Amino acid sequence: HPHRRPTCVYLAIMILNSLRILTGPLSRTLAVPAVGLLHRAFRSSAPALREVINTPLSPAAIGPYSQAIKTNGLLFVSGQIPLDPKTGDFAGDTIEVQTKQVFENMKAIVEAGGCSMKDVVKCTVLLADMGDFAKVNEIYGSYFTEPYPARAAFAVKTLPKGALVEIECIAAVP
Repeated sequence: HPHRRPTCVYLAIMILNSLRILTGPLSRTLAVPAVGLLHRAFRSSAPALREVINTPLSPAAIGPYSQAIKTNGLLFVSGQIPLDPKTGDFAGDTIEVQTKQVFENMKAIVEAGGCSMKDVVKCTVLLADMGDFAKVNEIYGSYFTEPYPARAAFAVKTLPKGALVEIECIAAVP
């Protein structure tokens, strides 16, 4: 934050003066590293700004969470299930149709957060049946290009509303 830098400079000078270090020709040489250290300390202790991302192009959250949160140069997208944002119903009954809808929902949120699918760095895939992995993987590959995001995939007992697939992601904000 540029507005904090002057405070750091004045604080560094006050500290160095109080230690009787800031006298003579070495004053600027000694002050510059101290100012840098203090600026980093102030910056790291400042609370991170969190921006809520919502778009009507993806289903509204069905609980106490946000579609996505943007903070510290990253976009955290909540797990998406295959709800059609217009109807609130599942897009279909097959793993292929549900996976495509999940990716369309996720893509809408990623874009609303100022990113593209190329900015996605990590995905977590949750499946109701690991036997569907190959079909999901094929569709997954159509939404990303190399270098592909890091990924984890898990089979879980049940997913919200009985979905067959849920996917969350993290994107690096350009």
